[in-house]
Amino acid sequence: MLALSTWKHGFKPNQVVFDSISSGGSALDAVEAGARVCEADETCMSVGKGGIPDELGLVTLDASIMDHNGNCGAVSFVQGYSHPISIARRVMEVSPHVMLTGAGAERFAHEQGFMTEELLTDASRALYEKWKARPSGLKVRLRHSEESENEYVFEYEEDGIKKELDRTALSTNGSHDTIGLLARDKNGLLAGACTTSGLAFKQHGRVGDSPIIGAGLYVDGNTAAAVATGNGELVMRACSSYHIVEQIRNGVEITQTLQNALDRINNDKHLTDDMQIGLLVIRADGKWGAASIRGGFQFVVASDTMSNTLHQCNGFDFHPAQ
Repeated sequence: MLALSTWKHGFKPNQVVFDSISSGGSALDAVEAGARVCEADETCMSVGKGGIPDELGLVTLDASIMDHNGNCGAVSFVQGYSHPISIARRVMEVSPHVMLTGAGAERFAHEQGFMTEELLTDASRALYEKWKARPSGLKVRLRHSEESENEYVFEYEEDGIKKELDRTALSTNGSHDTIGLLARDKNGLLAGACTTSGLAFKQHGRVGDSPIIGAGLYVDGNTAAAVATGNGELVMRACSSYHIVEQIRNGVEITQTLQNALDRINNDKHLTDDMQIGLLVIRADGKWGAASIRGGFQFVVASDTMSNTLHQCNGFDFHPAQ
C-alpha cells in the first residue's frame, strides 16, 4: 500500500488516504476522501473553500479524478460548490462525459444533490483586498528551498524594491497550489485525484492543468499513476502526467521518466525563474518517484514501511522507491 500527496498541506489528506486503504478501502475512495479534507480546510488558500479568488474576487474551482480502469471525471471553473472532486467523480460515474465546466458543471452538481455555499472566507477576501490596493499588483509564487516553510510567497514592488507581504494577520497555514493525491491499495489498484482553486488573482475564466486528464493527472492501472503541481500552463503544454506514464509503459525506468519530463518543461520558452513544477508517480508494482524543476517542492509519503512523512525535492533530486 502506498499514498503520495503534493505539498505540506497534503500531510493530513495523505494520512486520510493511507488510513482508508489500510482499512481495505479502494484507492479511488481513498483519494476522493483525502481531497475532500483539503477542500474543506479553510486555511488552505489554494484548494476548495477559502481558496484565493480570481481578478474579480470570485473563487473558481477545478478538479479531476481517475481510476485504474481509465475511468475519469473532471470539472472546471466551478463556483459555489466546495467539493469539486466529488462532482468530478459523479461526472465519471453517472454521465457519458469526462469533463463539465462552468455553469454546466454547476447545474449538474445541483441536479446531483450537491449543496452550494459561500467559498470566499474572511482571510481570502482580505488578501484579495490587499491585492486590489496595490497598483503593481501582488504576485504569488511557489517557494524556493532556501526560503521559509510557507509554500507560497506574496511579493510586491515598492519604490523599486521587491518586498514580501507580511502575512501574520492572515489566517493561513502557509499552503498554496494544487493538491494531487495518488494511491495504491491492498489489491494493487491505482487511482489519483487533483483539486485546486488555481492561480491566485488569475484572469477570470482561466483553467489550469488540474482538471485536464493527461496534464495534471493520469492513471493507467497496468502501468502507473502520475500527478503534477505548479504552473499549470507549463504542465498543459508538456502533458506531463501522460508523458510520465507513457514512458513507463514503454519500459523506461522511473528516474529517467522524471528526468525526461523535467527536461521537457525546462525547455519550455515560457519558463521563468519564479515558476515551479513538482511531479509524483507510482508504478503499478508499487515503486514510486518524485521530482521538481527546482528546490522547494514538498510532498508526503505513507507506505507499509514508512509512516506519513513530509519530504522535499531539491531540483533534480529524485526519490525512486527501491
